[in-house]
Amino acid sequence: MIWLTWRQHRKQALFTAIALALLAALLVPTGLRMHHAMDSSGLADCLSKLGSAELVSNNDCQKLSTQFSNQFTAMPFVSVLFVMLPLLVGLFFGAPLIAREVEHGTHRFVWTQSVSRRHWALAKFGLIGAATTLLAVVYALGVSWWAEPLAAMGNGRFTYIIFDVQGIAPIGYTLFAVALGIFAGTVWRKVMPAMAVTLGGFLVVRLGIELLARIHYMAPRELVYAVTGNLQPNPSLSNWVSSMGVRDAAGKLVLSGSQTGCPPVGTKAAPGMPDADACLNQMGLGRDAYNWQRYQPGDRFWAFQGIETGIFVALAALLLYLAVRRISRVA
Repeated sequence: MIWLTWRQHRKQALFTAIALALLAALLVPTGLRMHHAMDSSGLADCLSKLGSAELVSNNDCQKLSTQFSNQFTAMPFVSVLFVMLPLLVGLFFGAPLIAREVEHGTHRFVWTQSVSRRHWALAKFGLIGAATTLLAVVYALGVSWWAEPLAAMGNGRFTYIIFDVQGIAPIGYTLFAVALGIFAGTVWRKVMPAMAVTLGGFLVVRLGIELLARIHYMAPRELVYAVTGNLQPNPSLSNWVSSMGVRDAAGKLVLSGSQTGCPPVGTKAAPGMPDADACLNQMGLGRDAYNWQRYQPGDRFWAFQGIETGIFVALAALLLYLAVRRISRVA
């Protein structure tokens, strides 16, 4: 079975090796540039000096962060390509696995030998699963290293797309995509329909979990800080802020989706700038108004990665179980 599987998939293995080489040719030079720029600009040191306090008095890193973002403004769009890697593995390894055998009629020869259908399926799925898991680990490590500088600001590693290409989550996505392709091939027994179903199903499940479920994995926390003052959230914590606004003294949300700030009460305003009371009056706020955030702490990154990976591995196991059962019904 090992020799037969290799003979059937050696072209895919060759194309995969070429694709990994091309991926490395993109990742290594751009990744080195971003890491060097972050270190040489002082941004990495600046963020580390902010410490672990929830609020900091002065965010001197904002200017450096803006400069870094402006220098590598195209890199977040490049990361979109890496999000598609698990799907491509599912399309070209999973979908044809059963569908091609049935479409070409070779399944009749294979399944009439001494090896049972279930034995054939388990051996085939095991070998392909091991190969794709190794592949996923390789590109997950590479892309995680590449995306580190991009994840150092804003919502950090929780940022949409950045979360999806870092850590262990890409491994779960890959196993799910391959299992979905295999299952699709047992239902739609031609390669192109199986690939189409894999594409649509993967996107629906991925987007559904990312946009609707991920934020609810753990109970969020809340952070409040005064409108008047120098304190602001610490950007080095990479917290995932899901909602924010400004509330009045009674707790009523008076400004949604943004934060604001005014000079500390009792301090002299800069020339041409309003003092604390004038600033508050311009926005219709009182002295007791405060900024409010609901967020997931940045140190929950690995917990969220584990939960999401577990979901996709469980879905993959279910799809493979259903695929094995369906193989017995293929004529």
